[in-house]
Amino acid sequence: MLFSSIVFLFTFLPVTLLVYYLVPGRLKNIVLLLASLVFYAWGEPVYVILMVLSILFNYVSGIDIERNLENPFKAKQSLVIAVAVNLLILGFFKYYGFLIESLNAVLPVELPYKELALPIGISFYTFQTLSYIIDVYRGKVQVQKNLISFGVYVTMFPQLIAGPIVKYSDVEMQLRDRNITMEKFGDGAIYFVRGLAKKVLIANMTGLVFTKVSAITFSEMSVLTAWIGCIAYTFQIYFDFSGYSDMAVGLGKMLGFEFMKNFDYPYLSKSITEFWRRWHISLGTWFREYVYIPLGGNRKGKERTILNLMIVWFLTGLWHGASWNFVMWGMYYGILLIIEKFMIGDRLEKVPGMFRHLYSLLFVMIGWVFFFSPTLGFAWKYLGVMFGIGAKTVVDSMGIYLLITNLALFAIAAVGSTAKVHEIFARIVYGGYKVRAVLACGIYAGMFLLSIAYLVTETYNPFLYFRF
Repeated sequence: MLFSSIVFLFTFLPVTLLVYYLVPGRLKNIVLLLASLVFYAWGEPVYVILMVLSILFNYVSGIDIERNLENPFKAKQSLVIAVAVNLLILGFFKYYGFLIESLNAVLPVELPYKELALPIGISFYTFQTLSYIIDVYRGKVQVQKNLISFGVYVTMFPQLIAGPIVKYSDVEMQLRDRNITMEKFGDGAIYFVRGLAKKVLIANMTGLVFTKVSAITFSEMSVLTAWIGCIAYTFQIYFDFSGYSDMAVGLGKMLGFEFMKNFDYPYLSKSITEFWRRWHISLGTWFREYVYIPLGGNRKGKERTILNLMIVWFLTGLWHGASWNFVMWGMYYGILLIIEKFMIGDRLEKVPGMFRHLYSLLFVMIGWVFFFSPTLGFAWKYLGVMFGIGAKTVVDSMGIYLLITNLALFAIAAVGSTAKVHEIFARIVYGGYKVRAVLACGIYAGMFLLSIAYLVTETYNPFLYFRF
């Protein structure tokens, strides 16, 4: 079930919110848990069993770790077992096929295997449960002995499928007691409608452009067309994922929760380092806290820092997908970040802001080619065409047509990638004048109706991060 589906918007969500608000406080977690399981089972009827088993296993593991905290050896042993089981389950479903394919590429014999369907959101909820058991071991959070509350943490439907990754420490108190008000509900509705519009009116539209370009063979593709396809995907991935994150934050607010923001206008960045402080913030925070710092961070010298960064970015790439193009994508960013940190960081600060911005966008767009390509070979060919190698020509009629017909869409997406639009909306919504309040209601109602109109008439409505 998609947030941006008619069934969700006009059946699941209103029914869930109505029941949730009608029941007394002590029953709200039960309603939320049941609704979240129904939400997941709607798209994954078989794998909901895997999720329930994950909940039970990590619930018991947390209690076992907490019980053994006075015995460091036993506590660590329990932690290692819990982490290993979680990673083995994730690895089996996500990387089993990739491992066999990689072995088949080098072995003289062909190993047969059956491709498994990837459980939706398994990367996200696995990382959440890992944060819980690790923080229990560290003594950072108290063990959750209420199975219903723990189940809500793992399955909460607003951010279950594509994040943000919510650490247990961030919602520990909210699972017991949270502030549910109509004002917060209204703020949540604003977030949700804004995210829905970003997803449906911009991500889907730019996605159609990218799909058109992707259907063209490399021998028939011009340099201009290749760049237009890359630009379209650059906007699609941002508005798709940030739109989902806005909807998740908004739904959380409507239910009384506060989730961290996952994006902070990343395309305004003036370095790759800054980009990764602004993009998918919850994932970057998770890897920094649970991988980079435990490895030693930057505390053990230059060589060890470089090694730690490459390990983190290898894992980051692998987390996004079980193929070599994702590994290459992760290593690509690891190398860029190391270069900025140890070689050009100080010099980059002296370059005019406009050029730093262009530098950042250029390398981010090159990175997206590795990300959207089905194979590593496809990525190299696409990049070659972008820079004139193997291209049909520099400019052709198809490229000109795509540019002219989508220029307005790209301009809207570019402006929407900045903070200006948000600042204008914030002044309208929170300006304190009745005229502004009426105007805000009209704007958001219009955005909602336009989104619904699109959903009714169009069939193209993927969520890119569902496959991770």
